[in-house]
Amino acid sequence: MTDTAATSNNFVAKIVEEDLASGKISKVVTRFPPEPNGYLHVGHAKSICLNFGLAQQFGGDCFLRFDDTNPEKESQEYIDAIQDDVRWLGFEWVGDVRYSSDYFDTLYDYAVELIKAGKAYVCSLTAEQAEEYKGDFNRPGKPSPFRERSIEENLDMFARMRAGEFNDGEHVLRAKIDMASGNMNLRDPILYRIRRIHHHQTGDKWCIYPTYDFTHGQSDALEGITHSVCTLEFEDHRPLYEWFIDNLPVPAKPRQYEFGRLNLNYTVTSKRKLKRLVDEAVVAGWDDPRMPTISGMRRRGFTPRSVRNFCHMIGVSRSDGMVDVAMLEHALRDDLNKHAPRAMAVLNPLKVVIENLPEDHLEMLKADYHHELELGQREMPFSREILIDQDDFKEEYSKKFKKKFTPGKRIRLRHSYVLEAVDYDKDEQGNVTLVRAKLIENTLGQDPADGDKPKGVVHWVSASHAVEAEVRWYERLFTSPTPDKGEGDFMDNVNKDSLSVRTAWVEPALAKAQAEQVYQFEREGYFVADRFDHSTEKPVFNLTIGLREDKSLSQPTPEKE
Repeated sequence: MTDTAATSNNFVAKIVEEDLASGKISKVVTRFPPEPNGYLHVGHAKSICLNFGLAQQFGGDCFLRFDDTNPEKESQEYIDAIQDDVRWLGFEWVGDVRYSSDYFDTLYDYAVELIKAGKAYVCSLTAEQAEEYKGDFNRPGKPSPFRERSIEENLDMFARMRAGEFNDGEHVLRAKIDMASGNMNLRDPILYRIRRIHHHQTGDKWCIYPTYDFTHGQSDALEGITHSVCTLEFEDHRPLYEWFIDNLPVPAKPRQYEFGRLNLNYTVTSKRKLKRLVDEAVVAGWDDPRMPTISGMRRRGFTPRSVRNFCHMIGVSRSDGMVDVAMLEHALRDDLNKHAPRAMAVLNPLKVVIENLPEDHLEMLKADYHHELELGQREMPFSREILIDQDDFKEEYSKKFKKKFTPGKRIRLRHSYVLEAVDYDKDEQGNVTLVRAKLIENTLGQDPADGDKPKGVVHWVSASHAVEAEVRWYERLFTSPTPDKGEGDFMDNVNKDSLSVRTAWVEPALAKAQAEQVYQFEREGYFVADRFDHSTEKPVFNLTIGLREDKSLSQPTPEKE
């Protein structure tokens, strides 16, 4: 079993190990720095496990810092959800939660330092003009006509920007680097823009906000981060990250390291696209069990251990790649098979009347919740009338269905007695509506004395004691393995049948299940008591995953490190 302190030998861990051995650093300090503009998804889980895992493995610190430079898209809801997700995965940050906004005063002073050094200027181009001046990958940019403003004029205008004398978007502060650079990030990037937006942490103190690129590296430096670990899309931003570090009086010089982001087939992980699914009510919210968000996975019945194990299995590589969702499902199924308690539920009921039992027969049977683990026992009422699954009865015996219940043949009820089918009733459409059977005596926990052993085992519940439950049956949210690739809109690939609601009959003990407890419904699959909607009065279970792998998917292959 992989736990939160699992040892890793990925390339980042090797770098940390070498830096500690050489004395380059005395203690590793990492951080997980999400932007609070949406819920975390499975890709963030990989980053969480990497950053917190490095700190745990090498006895260092890991901070949780919100890079909150865009209040227009941020909210306290996202901040709270992200903290819940990190804790649910089994990690805890060092000290208080941190915010980039904690450093807004210092960042403003840094910007003034750049202006004084002639390395930043206030630009008054419109957004459209700035885009034209920037050029593209085939055409170098050209200097803004405001690039040579004097230091004095820039200082004055920047102070007036802060004082709120200008309209939103009227001016920006830009770094003066290289408009001909082949790296677009170095073509005089924006450092500050005017936005009169209330900030969830600083209130209305600021009407100018630093950009993510200007904030991120300096926040790392102020916190003494030794290894700034991020995904590969920030590789082209590293020269800018280092330019700021080299040209500002920061207290430390962290190094950025990039790793391949997690891409799963049949999944989208863009927060913008996930938000669209929520906004257009394709799903019921960020924590909908079909969503690849950590909150959604939690509600679906994923365990923290299964997610951590998955992140450990796929490894950390230096390049992007596609991971088969079957690997995530394997990690989940493997964990639940080992740890989930067992119970019985009938999804497609067929009544069986045991004719040689009296009508008032009631026997309380006991069964372990798990065949290997000490998870306790529950009582199961056994009565004259029971429910089995419709597919477990066939009118005629055949080799194909030799383990099914058929007239004259025997089956064993799970944790109970052996029955022999005698007869059955049908409706006008020819559907079997009731089976008549007899109980073979002295077969509780043992085979019949006459030597005629049962051909199979079926799950069941007492017809008069079973509890009606709502079961939410989930399929994949997308029909395409690459829903956001190719022509058309990714929404065209949404599976319109990804959710169906069914009624099941469950053994009484399941009505008392704790929210988020996952059970193996024997011979059916793994189901979780819904985090919010489940109650004793109205049990609600979500399908977590089936018992067997989907053979239509390729076998899981981990990323190469």
